[in-house]
Amino acid sequence: MAEPRTHRLVIAEVIEETADARSLVFETSPQLPYKPGQFLTFKLPGANGETAARCYSLASSPHTGEPPKITVKRVTGGLGSNWLCDHAAPGTELEVLPPGGTFTPPGLDADLLFIAGGSGITPVMSILKSVLTHGRGRLVLLYANRAESCVIFREELRELAEDYPDRLLVLHWLESLQGLPATDRLAATLTPYAGRDTYLCGPQPLMDAAEAALRSLGAARERLHRERFFSLGGEVFATPPAPAGDTADAPGSTAHVELGGETHEINWPANTPLLDALLAAGVDAPYSCREGACAACTCRVVQGEVQMARNEVLDATDLADGYVLACQSVPRTDRVEITYS
Repeated sequence: MAEPRTHRLVIAEVIEETADARSLVFETSPQLPYKPGQFLTFKLPGANGETAARCYSLASSPHTGEPPKITVKRVTGGLGSNWLCDHAAPGTELEVLPPGGTFTPPGLDADLLFIAGGSGITPVMSILKSVLTHGRGRLVLLYANRAESCVIFREELRELAEDYPDRLLVLHWLESLQGLPATDRLAATLTPYAGRDTYLCGPQPLMDAAEAALRSLGAARERLHRERFFSLGGEVFATPPAPAGDTADAPGSTAHVELGGETHEINWPANTPLLDALLAAGVDAPYSCREGACAACTCRVVQGEVQMARNEVLDATDLADGYVLACQSVPRTDRVEITYS
């Protein structure tokens, strides 16, 4: 059975970004390749001596040579954010799952629009730096915060805008000065950029208002990309259980899977998630949270049918295109063809 593919990262530096936000810079790890906009799932102390899993986006870029960095904003009552802000220090070692998430552009040469709020700037910063240093795209960022003192990466954003004046425009929205970013006011600001692929990350009300504003301007739904995070249980770090065998009432299926240029044909027991069946067969399938909340295990059904137990990240367009979550999918036909391409 495949073991959890965890890594251990050592904190090299802690940076105070704002009064309630800290960046944790890790020692460089060549075993941790990632894409701009992805996140890491951390194993942290939980309540009553248990463990908890929390996801934090990488604010660093894999294209600049800088070490991996996450940024954590303290949340009232937040178990993970408060522990990290209070206890993380140089030398602290943390266990993480492989990078996950699909909040990353397919290339670095397209013109893009970003809308971020608060700590939602974290994955956006990773993409911004990647495009500016390794691509040709022109970028616009609308960044909403309560006040100027809450702006994370304020100096870094200013320096990027100065270094790339023809390719990066940063629009700050401060509630203390401009009020809440309502749909109609956002539409007036975003009109010149509504035709671009847009990446949204921040509080739900901001993302809802921004999406409504862009849709009112004619933006296509498939060009709007949201990042969503959910609290996870510590069991995501446990070894997946062995797949149960087929039963007379629920016979299994055969899965034909294309992954990483290789083809695998495996037995897929009934009522067993595809991910568990693949790992049990020795296939190094991608995953992170195993709770249907991160999209790291997204694949596409080419033929046959599956049923998902939970889905928190794929939207109607994704589902219509045949995309499913391997960690939540069980077979509903005798044979299912799957691709990870």
